Amino acid sequence: MVFYFTSNDEDLIKYGWPEDIWFHVDKLSSAHVYLRLHKGQTVDDIPREVLIDCAHLVKANSIQGCKMNNVNVVYTPWTNLKKTADMDVGQIGFHRQKDVKMLTVEKKVNEILNRLEKTKVERFPDLAAEKEARDREERNEKKAQIQEMKRKEKEEMKKKKELEELRSYSSLMKAENMSSNQDGNDSDDFM
Repeated sequence: MVFYFTSNDEDLIKYGWPEDIWFHVDKLSSAHVYLRLHKGQTVDDIPREVLIDCAHLVKANSIQGCKMNNVNVVYTPWTNLKKTADMDVGQIGFHRQKDVKMLTVEKKVNEILNRLEKTKVERFPDLAAEKEARDREERNEKKAQIQEMKRKEKEEMKKKKELEELRSYSSLMKAENMSSNQDGNDSDDFM
């Protein structure tokens, strides 16, 4: 899992991945944390410890929230984020409120923040390029799946045709396999 941490998430909103989970202090200004899950994972697969780490990060980086106890942190899949042209920078809405989950951070835990600070790596990735590479990889996987399905369908059609030919006796009714009495094959020896 990868954390993306930012105070201006316009590019992360624009170039997010379906595996991204967005974290923010509820109803207060705060930094945004994106948790990038592995392909196929969902919000329900996030370990409790990781949820707590993300919640502490956004709380600690909220001007008001860092001074408060019992701060609510909301999190939701990136696909649930709704950004319209009339919204301010950093402002976000949701497509489905039922997909928004909440976690309460009772108080600041310095041990968590210190541990996270020690593992911090600062990067400035090209989010657009990463998104395009991911999308390209997904398109190639879908093409490969479609080609495999077509190959299997073709193989099944061939087997079906062979089976139909065996059942229809059409191979027996070919001119080269037939003979008549006029060919000199007069074998009425049954009497």
